[in-house]
Amino acid sequence: MITTHSDIITTPQNLEFHNTRMGYNGKTVLKEVNFSMSSGEIICILGPNGVGKTTLFKTILGFIPPISGEISLNGKNITDFSPKEFARMVAYVPQSHAIPFPYKVKDIVLFGRTVHMGMFQTPGRKDKRIALEAMELLEIRHLADRSFTELSGGERQMVIFARALAQEARFIILDEPTSNLDYGNQVRVIRKVNELKKQSVGILMATHSPDHALMVASRVIMINEGKLYKSGDPITTITAENLKNIYGIEVSVLDTCDCGKVCVPVI
Repeated sequence: MITTHSDIITTPQNLEFHNTRMGYNGKTVLKEVNFSMSSGEIICILGPNGVGKTTLFKTILGFIPPISGEISLNGKNITDFSPKEFARMVAYVPQSHAIPFPYKVKDIVLFGRTVHMGMFQTPGRKDKRIALEAMELLEIRHLADRSFTELSGGERQMVIFARALAQEARFIILDEPTSNLDYGNQVRVIRKVNELKKQSVGILMATHSPDHALMVASRVIMINEGKLYKSGDPITTITAENLKNIYGIEVSVLDTCDCGKVCVPVI
């Protein structure tokens, strides 16, 4: 992560799903979820709307309990962590985030440090430095004194991303982080996600763009019809046949000389 992260934990961390069934009020949305990921790994989740990507994330974050099975973090059931303990390990960046009050950007990023502070403790020099480093990593330091409510959608997304980085969590969940961004900001976010591979941060990212997965993912997991449909490295998993099976459209997966594989819908 940012430069201070190596001072905290250097050993690999693991997030594991053990035959987990997920859903709402006893109604199953996802079943037989079995996979593990390590810090430093980027996994992209692909699948059409309504197949359970958000359900997966809500279950990890503890917003809804698993119907059966379990999710563990370093061998410990996630339900056994206190909210603050868990937030030190797992951060979340939603698709969009509305903050009604005109907080300055630097203060919102600094909110990420609260998981490392006592109830009545105020941010110290180290907390401010880490927040600043998070903004520098995402190239938004120039926005530090701007009001969050005055920013563009792309700038807001970068600020929330920086807040997650300031938590110094070993895993970050990104729920379609580029869905509301223009093309330039999409590229910037994907570049920053790719850089986090070097920082021992595990990224679990939902995306509707197979091309994004080809650019950054260590592994791709496709979800369809309530279960994990395919899992593997991007090159062998993102195929025309698999994309047609989950999205219902014809897609050509082309091998280019300079950019690797790209996906082109057949019109």
